[in-house]
Amino acid sequence: MPETVSALIALGGNIGDVAGAMQSALGRLHAEPGMSVVSVSPIYSTPPWGITEQPRFLNACAEVETSIPPHVLLQRVLAAERGAGRRRLRRWGPRTLDIDILAYGDQAIESPTLTVPHPRMFERAFVLVPLADIAGERVIGGRGVSDALSALDTSGIIRTDDLLSLPRAA
Repeated sequence: MPETVSALIALGGNIGDVAGAMQSALGRLHAEPGMSVVSVSPIYSTPPWGITEQPRFLNACAEVETSIPPHVLLQRVLAAERGAGRRRLRRWGPRTLDIDILAYGDQAIESPTLTVPHPRMFERAFVLVPLADIAGERVIGGRGVSDALSALDTSGIIRTDDLLSLPRAA
């Protein structure tokens, strides 16, 4: 039996039914062999980052227990993005859904296609606020999630009434 690890992912978007796209992506990932979504954060409305002349984003995080290798997880995450209509037109621009792998167990991975822990997660309150809801005590890459969050400006980040649910087994 392959070893199972806890992977943390961030989900976000600002075009269309983002909460619906997040829920659909989580269901798709949960249905994949060797994967189980075990925890989801609330959804937060956040100011745009990078390119600020665009609509606000919705952001959330989830924990996935998985036995698949990290690069296979990346391919499944990208397929879930495409399933939500994601088209990569402009870096930091509007999108239906973006999913990033934040952590894969305690592993450090640096390849042309995947860097884990995510190299900019500790600079982004829109990632750390929902991540702290599900993994606040976690230490990732030598840094505590809650400690890193306390050093960031969280103004403008608002918890929404939208909730993601844990997908059910098929």
